[in-house]
Amino acid sequence: MKINEKNLYAFASSATPVDREGWLDLRGEVGKSYQRRWFTLKGNLLFYFDKKGDKEPVGVIILEGCTIELTEEESYSFKIVFHCEGGRTYFLCTNSQASMEAWMKALACASYDYMKLMVAELQRQLDEAQAEEAAEATALVTITPPDEELEPKVPPRGQRHNPFNKMGDGESKTVPGSRHYKESVKAEIARKKVPFRDIHTVFGRRVLADRSEWRARIRNKDESTPPLIQL
Repeated sequence: MKINEKNLYAFASSATPVDREGWLDLRGEVGKSYQRRWFTLKGNLLFYFDKKGDKEPVGVIILEGCTIELTEEESYSFKIVFHCEGGRTYFLCTNSQASMEAWMKALACASYDYMKLMVAELQRQLDEAQAEEAAEATALVTITPPDEELEPKVPPRGQRHNPFNKMGDGESKTVPGSRHYKESVKAEIARKKVPFRDIHTVFGRRVLADRSEWRARIRNKDESTPPLIQL
């Protein structure tokens, strides 16, 4: 990929918002010594300068197709590794654990591929939220009662009796729900449950007594009747 150096220099010194900047120690793959450089991160471009305030950067690292990994060489050090054929590795070192973690996070989130993944994930979450909202709206059923049911109704009190209407002998002049009906209703007497054996004993004694009385009457009648005279 061809890069226009003039455009890079103009972008590096422009008023474009800076994602992160600060001093870092930089070492390449060839040399073993670290050199202090001023780094500025804009989008997926990591510029580094000899001094803070320089208009032209010493170099630029395009953060695409690379990973940010920890190293065990120096304290608070990490590296930028390009896994393509002929890719380079940049070793960076900070002065604190917090600074190292902040730089690693900023560099890992700077690539265009990462931004595409984030946009796709946000779109997926948005689609799921809209689908759930549509499902809830479909499942929600609102029943609106008629206007006449919205107003309270008076409890039924029964129909009035018209004295001019002819009624049958067996018909009652009171209507359920009316005042006269309530006055005519008698309180029900609670019935006591009696076993069948007691009922049988009581009524059985009455039956036996009536039968004995009936037999005595028949016997007395026969004795008081004179015998027939045979001719």
